[in-house]
Amino acid sequence: MRYLIIIPFLLQFTAANAQLNSYNIAAYGAINDNQTNNAPFIQKAIDACSAAGGGRVIIPAGGIFVSGPFKLRSFVELHVEPGAKILASSNEELYTESAFRANKGEGTIWIGGENLQQVSISGHGIIDGNGIAFMGKELQDSYELKPFDKTDPRPHLLTLINCKQVRISGVKIQNSAYWTVHLVGCNDVAITDITLLNSVKVRNSDGIDLDHSKNVRINNCYIESGDDCICLKNRREYEEFGACENITVSNCIMTSSSCAFKIGSENMDRISHVVVTNCIIKNSNRGLGIQNRDEGTVSDVVFSNILIDSHFFSDVWWGKAEPIYVTAYRRATANNKDAGWRLPTGQKEGKVGVVERIYFNNIKCRSENGVYISAETANKISHIYLDNIDVEINKTTGFAGGVNDRRPSNVEGLVKANTAGFYLDNATGIFINNCSVNWGTNRAPYFVHGIESHGVKQLKLTGVNAVAAFSGKTDVQILK
Repeated sequence: MRYLIIIPFLLQFTAANAQLNSYNIAAYGAINDNQTNNAPFIQKAIDACSAAGGGRVIIPAGGIFVSGPFKLRSFVELHVEPGAKILASSNEELYTESAFRANKGEGTIWIGGENLQQVSISGHGIIDGNGIAFMGKELQDSYELKPFDKTDPRPHLLTLINCKQVRISGVKIQNSAYWTVHLVGCNDVAITDITLLNSVKVRNSDGIDLDHSKNVRINNCYIESGDDCICLKNRREYEEFGACENITVSNCIMTSSSCAFKIGSENMDRISHVVVTNCIIKNSNRGLGIQNRDEGTVSDVVFSNILIDSHFFSDVWWGKAEPIYVTAYRRATANNKDAGWRLPTGQKEGKVGVVERIYFNNIKCRSENGVYISAETANKISHIYLDNIDVEINKTTGFAGGVNDRRPSNVEGLVKANTAGFYLDNATGIFINNCSVNWGTNRAPYFVHGIESHGVKQLKLTGVNAVAAFSGKTDVQILK
């Protein structure tokens, strides 16, 4: 009998305590009328929750809460209920905080946070960046970018800097005007079961950017984005946070007008110990890309069990339908518009670090182009292992082919070349094992060899079935 009394009391206490730790933004003045700027009310709820030691801030179901910029706090879970939406205000004057510190030309911050711990976003509602409101005229495959003076007002949807124990789960994140989830110098991150849907016409609309971040797990996500779906990098503006390392990506589906999973191009430190597995890449430009353009290094990366479907897009987007892409070129000089903040302070020309110990295994590719591996010198790319890679090449769009994309670099960016199943250009130690190349029924005249190699040292082929596109062409062409 004594226990029958105690247990209900404990249940009542737990329920009451949970209620005390929940902070509904409506109780702080937020209105879901699709027009009021609710940022002050959301911020009050977040601050109250954090000051009380932590808990859950609720975006309630039933309407659209428009909001300008606001900040997350430690020990706070921002919970977006099913049927609820937070919508970024279209008033560009509200967005004043640069996403890249003194570099004000690459967007601003909408939802932000810095030096936090145990911060999370959850629920099955929607966080909407209202991206099209910040665009110019719609073109055939993209939007024009509006001109600006010093500060580009396009907001990054979420920017977290130097945060520990970050959790993002369940929510639908969509329509970002610039980068969507930007994690800078963050440690111990889990992103699970989210849907991230950006317009495939919005330039710079990366999905998830891991910038100098460590110990990150991305699982069971569906991502569509104009720019890279998932990108690892080390930006110079945040160089104090060191390497980007210990990253796993699994069970994700990705579509991009640029590169579905990319390492680079900004990398002034080290990116290493990365595993990408059990993923599907569909209707994309590039599939898997390593695009090293700065002095940082890339090493110890594993890609396995992946389906890739890629095709050509216009020159607005980086990439030429390469299912697998590994390149190392120094960035263009300071006279090139791409350089700017990318170069070390005071330098007019950068350097490029090595890319080494990269492993590709059990990857099935269908594309308009082949695997492309290329560097400025053979010592910049080494020990590339390709096992059980099957490539099928077929012409499926009206865009011109017979070109490889080395942008941004100090060499010719778009260079005319044959299309081979594996096109290798300057590397040391490439091992191709149990791989195949096949050609579809729609074959362009620039389709040629199964494997074409230029200046590669220590090329080893084992169990390879890489036939030429046409009779009379060499299956494997190796040039010194």
